[in-house]
Amino acid sequence: MRSWCLCQICTCGSDYRPYEIVKQPRHMPEEYKPKQGKIDLDTTYKQDFYSYKVQPVAIVQPLERQQIKKGKLDTVPTYKDDYRAWDIQKRKLYKPEQTYHPPTVKFGNSTTFQDDYLPREIKLRQSFKPFSVVKRSTIPFNGDTSHRLDYVPHQLELKFERPKEVYKPTNQPFEDLTTHRNDFQGLGGETAKICRPAYTRVTQNAQFQGSTEFQESFQSWEIPPPGVKRVPEYVLPAGSMELTSTSRLDYVPHQASRVVPIRPASHRRNNNFPFQGKSTMKDDFPAWESCRQGLIKQQQQIPSPSGKFDGLSTFRSHYVPHELIPTESCKPLNVTFKSSVPFDDVTTYSIEYTPKKQEICPASYPSPPGYIFDNINSQGHKFFRKIIPALKAF
Repeated sequence: MRSWCLCQICTCGSDYRPYEIVKQPRHMPEEYKPKQGKIDLDTTYKQDFYSYKVQPVAIVQPLERQQIKKGKLDTVPTYKDDYRAWDIQKRKLYKPEQTYHPPTVKFGNSTTFQDDYLPREIKLRQSFKPFSVVKRSTIPFNGDTSHRLDYVPHQLELKFERPKEVYKPTNQPFEDLTTHRNDFQGLGGETAKICRPAYTRVTQNAQFQGSTEFQESFQSWEIPPPGVKRVPEYVLPAGSMELTSTSRLDYVPHQASRVVPIRPASHRRNNNFPFQGKSTMKDDFPAWESCRQGLIKQQQQIPSPSGKFDGLSTFRSHYVPHELIPTESCKPLNVTFKSSVPFDDVTTYSIEYTPKKQEICPASYPSPPGYIFDNINSQGHKFFRKIIPALKAF
């Protein structure tokens, strides 16, 4: 058995010795002392700036010019004088004439594919697939394998079990003194006294007997009802209402003629000739009769097969049917096992159970039998007292 020894002093306890902790000096800020005297609040803006009296700027508006209409304006503008209508002749088209005409004869030439290709007979390729013929063996199946023949059973050795070590506590006491406990030892002191005043409970039903400043200063005064202002009744004015206005009195109607619009004279000619409806598009591109081009179908070079289709494939020609032998089922028969011994149905519940009479709770009756009403609780519960039969004296 192994023995373990716990050393009382460790490397940390031997190398690191406790030292006295000295508090660092704290810098105390100097007390602020205000300077004596008054603050000069004058600025360069107040010294250099001089105030001036400012008058409002007069609004400068242009003089109102009234347009005076003297008479009718009969003048010819420069546009009409310089730009006159010219007779424009029709320009000739420089489009080349279309000389192509589609042929009317059917295309009868042959292609290089039609000239070089010669139809040949299609020969079936020989199948190199082996014949799928199952050869049955007459020798019984030998289930011996190399594993069964070469395997030699060996006896297993006992598994090594490591014995459990028994814990042995040390006889030396445990050193549980830490640096915190060593350096910080508590100082004895008195407990702080409670400065809370004594609590005097005031009863709920007691009324306040003294007077307060609010009761003395603010006394109840009688408030008169608010006065209602009477609205004077509306009185219709005497006389009739004059509906004339200054516009009706001062306005004088004048007879004015309609202003003629100033527009140039129209040079449009009213021709009674019918509309011809001709254009360069219709003259240069007349409508031609077009017929739909037929399908150019290639002639069939391979002749279609003659005769009835045999429908025999290589699989059907080489396939040989065999009789199927069903495999023997190794499943055990589903037959129930019947025992001649009678079934033991005795349980602990049937042995230990004692039937009891089921009693009806007397609280379900409005007046329970065998009980007399005694009293009612403050919460409304009824209490009954059991009737005790009187004993007869001999």
